[in-house]
Amino acid sequence: MDKLRRLSIYWVKYEILIHLPEDCQMFSVLVRPKDTIKDLRVHLVKQGVSSWKKHFFYNGRQLGEYETIKNVNVKDGSVLLLQNVS
Repeated sequence: MDKLRRLSIYWVKYEILIHLPEDCQMFSVLVRPKDTIKDLRVHLVKQGVSSWKKHFFYNGRQLGEYETIKNVNVKDGSVLLLQNVS
């Protein structure tokens, strides 16, 4: 059973939403639990969203580039905020 849980991070996908308050837009992105925030940025660039000078926030906390989706407890249907930090 433990092996099955460890393998699930390779095939389970979450649909999360990215909120861009400056543009009043929401984007849907499919991610895996092992994906990092940097991987999430790459998904957004493929959708035409420039995110390199912005920061991700989840539950009021700024996320680091190399934190994984699993480590920050992002679940299916969660909303991440992407905004400039002044």
